[in-house]
Amino acid sequence: MISLSFLYILVGLILLWTAVLTLLNKEQPRRFASASFWGCYALVFLIGDYLPHEVVGLMVVLLALLAGFGALSSAVPKMLAPEQLQLSLTRIGKKIFLPALLIPFITVFSVLVLGLIGNDSWRLLDPKNLTLVSLGLACVVAFIAACWLTRESPLQGGIEAKRLLEAMGWAVLLPQLLATLGLLFNNAGVGQAVAVLTETYLAVDHKLIAVATYAIAMALFTMIMGNAFAAFPVITAGIGIPVLIMQHGANPAVMAAIGMFCGYCGTLMTPMAANFNMVPAALLELKDQHAVIKAQTPTAVMLLMCNIFLLYFLAF
Repeated sequence: MISLSFLYILVGLILLWTAVLTLLNKEQPRRFASASFWGCYALVFLIGDYLPHEVVGLMVVLLALLAGFGALSSAVPKMLAPEQLQLSLTRIGKKIFLPALLIPFITVFSVLVLGLIGNDSWRLLDPKNLTLVSLGLACVVAFIAACWLTRESPLQGGIEAKRLLEAMGWAVLLPQLLATLGLLFNNAGVGQAVAVLTETYLAVDHKLIAVATYAIAMALFTMIMGNAFAAFPVITAGIGIPVLIMQHGANPAVMAAIGMFCGYCGTLMTPMAANFNMVPAALLELKDQHAVIKAQTPTAVMLLMCNIFLLYFLAF
């Protein structure tokens, strides 16, 4: 059975490859520190389940220190000559989008078709993580298609993966760290504290105020956490369930769905969501690293206002 471990090993090997290439590149500044960062990150994926929790914790602290002290560096990419680039673009044309389009198509196909292969005792794809496993499988197929389409070797694909990872830098850590932080906040009782503050200082007996409080809190906490999935359990436990559901009788399904959309509005307006807002600015080499956030903020504010009214009219 192809399980989630397949994805962990795949990601770990890419990170380990990046570490090796960094270490071997004598022209790259701070190559030992950068190689240590990518190597530690790779080991977390490859053998993290077999290491003591304390060791993994120390490795995470080391990653944070290396990133915080600016130890990461990027190699100077070797670009194709303009003539070669134009020739390649002319030959491939619009087919260049094929590998990217294969990812969603194969993911859906794997979920709907390959996910059904097997019986009660055996499955081709892990049913507990079917979507993620399907996505990983789709990425492998898309990578093979990209190599075939561009007539490049998998080695060149690995070099390009290293270049993209270095462009993203420490931001690749944020999704995991922020999701973990959300779990810690929830277990620490932050949701209960939010409930006490809300019921003490806001007039949540009024339905519209209660709805606006929940929606805005989802957006603001997402801006702090950088992840709507991390904010959702905290704000829903503190405001959604006790106020909207228990007090005003909101439909839980509608509240949860629109509440997540409110969180996504916050995602558009925060640098903490680095994988959405900071990484694109870095990859596009924009002079203003917050240019993406500035462009998205007006839309995010309008969407948040619309979500407040949708929640008010549809959830009750």
